[in-house]
Amino acid sequence: MDRTEYIKKLDEVRKRHWLFVFVTKGGKVLTYISYVFYPCFLIYLFCKGVPDAWQAVVVPAAGFVILSVFRYFLNAPRPYEVFDTKPLVVKNTKGKSFPSRHVFSSFIIAFTAWWFYPAIGILLGICGCLLAVTRVLAGVHFRKDVIAGALSGIGLGALGFLLFL
Repeated sequence: MDRTEYIKKLDEVRKRHWLFVFVTKGGKVLTYISYVFYPCFLIYLFCKGVPDAWQAVVVPAAGFVILSVFRYFLNAPRPYEVFDTKPLVVKNTKGKSFPSRHVFSSFIIAFTAWWFYPAIGILLGICGCLLAVTRVLAGVHFRKDVIAGALSGIGLGALGFLLFL
């Protein structure tokens, strides 16, 4: 994608009110869903006395640290830096675009939920997919960033839980 295509994509989102609202407001709501669900889910697991509930803390935490360190050293630029434009949402971060940590977090939380209750994990995975779309359409991540974030969340989640079997 070049600068012209990128600006055209942002302009298309701006022209469609429903899409603009989905990208700007929906992205926030989808982020909050994961971040509110996760601590509530942990409380539920511990209150129910689920024997392996500690894994629901350790696996996402370890994955988050691993991904954050990788991102820090890679320090990939964001679309609005590469194309010298303004994203659709307020974002001042420089670099650290690859992989998307929002999408990673959403997917590792979804995987964690899936490990214990598959139906809930699938619903959260759908939310993660929608979040990935909003991050790209808002101009804060490239497609490769969100795809890598999703695959990293699933992959590190699977690896973490399988290591404890």
